[in-house]
Amino acid sequence: MVPAATAAVPALAQGGRKPNFLVIVTDDQGIGDVGCYEHPEVRTPNLDRLAASGTRFTQWYSNAPICSASRAALMTGKYPDRAGVKGALTSEPTWDVKGLRAGETTLPGELKKLGYRTAAFGKWHLGSEEASRPYNQGFDSFFGWYSGWLDAYSHRYYQLGGNPGKIFHDLWRNRTEVFEEPNYMTELLGREASSFLAGQKAGEPFLLYLAFGAPHYSMMAPKKYLDRFPVTMDRDRRTHLAMVAAVDDVVGLLLDQLKVQGLEENTVVFYQADNGATREIRASSDGRPYHGGSNEPFRGYKQGLFDGGMHVPAILRAPGFLKPGQVWNRPMITMDVTPTLVAMAGGKQPEGSDGRNFLPTLRGEAGDHEFIFWSFEKSRAVRQGDWKLIFNPPQFPGDPVSDKVWLSNLEADPRETTNLASKEPERVKTMIEKFRLWEKDVKLEPAQ
Repeated sequence: MVPAATAAVPALAQGGRKPNFLVIVTDDQGIGDVGCYEHPEVRTPNLDRLAASGTRFTQWYSNAPICSASRAALMTGKYPDRAGVKGALTSEPTWDVKGLRAGETTLPGELKKLGYRTAAFGKWHLGSEEASRPYNQGFDSFFGWYSGWLDAYSHRYYQLGGNPGKIFHDLWRNRTEVFEEPNYMTELLGREASSFLAGQKAGEPFLLYLAFGAPHYSMMAPKKYLDRFPVTMDRDRRTHLAMVAAVDDVVGLLLDQLKVQGLEENTVVFYQADNGATREIRASSDGRPYHGGSNEPFRGYKQGLFDGGMHVPAILRAPGFLKPGQVWNRPMITMDVTPTLVAMAGGKQPEGSDGRNFLPTLRGEAGDHEFIFWSFEKSRAVRQGDWKLIFNPPQFPGDPVSDKVWLSNLEADPRETTNLASKEPERVKTMIEKFRLWEKDVKLEPAQ
């Protein structure tokens, strides 16, 4: 596909009204888990229609191959290392996990300055200590949980197999613990988001952040969603796609509600997955590496810096800003979301942002990021144009890697199958120097 230049209108389109924002994030959903990314066995008619009415990104990257760090970039417009959120934060019943810092610049905080009402529903996982909680990071209201995952029906976090194990209830409405079992969590989030939308009126701008806990484990789906897929399908794949179908139904509910309430033409809808599908055994039904999610056609998984870990589905519908039915084939990254939405609302570039407003790029008025960087544990990656270098590549079951440095040309080899490091020594040297400078800039311990 050829990059599609998208005609756009300046910020505060639609007669000068501030647009509303609906930001949707899914959990561990690979690019092979959405129908419009050429995976017909997946049934996502509502995400597909969102893509048809907006811009579908084919080279969208999360800032990390793991949940907390990826979400920190979305909330702050910064590299997660600069935001002080690395990897996946722990989940504790003491509610004292440090995450986003007090006084952090965030998307909801910046929009509140511009007169927005802000609400967060679903998985937070950006810290449970008081300073890090949603209502201290710019959100007016919150319904959701702080931990990395929940049982979909009892709404309890669990971590078993160690000594001792850990299990505790984790569902809150603002500061009050609430009990909603046995409601299925994805449907519960749909109920809450729909209720919030029902209270919104034209001319009173809002941000609704909806962060699903699916299709992350626990791998559970009601029968009505499972029945959409053949019983002959692999068990884990069938459950995974049923969970995605439940999410898609909620997306459809909200898109329809925006139209009925007369808010559709002044609401920007953005969707992305937080990272790629996982290979973790704890997600599987058979005690083997999980194979229910798909990052096809890319190599790798969550918790790794091959593209499968952070090359994710993303869609933006922005009436008055972007023409519908577009496909964008150049690299974009999550930390650009906050600066872009703030610009659409008529605000200035948030202080300290690493990301930037990407509307000028879509209009052909600015180029791509010259360099994009990632870190995960002892691994680093940098992309420059079509070249991508990984330092300490990941190891996954069935995909061993013995090389310390891996260089790919993603235009020629999007699956990152061939290591060109030995053929491009000067390029390797330059790219390593660049990520070393970046490590210093974000105060990250140098990878060895």
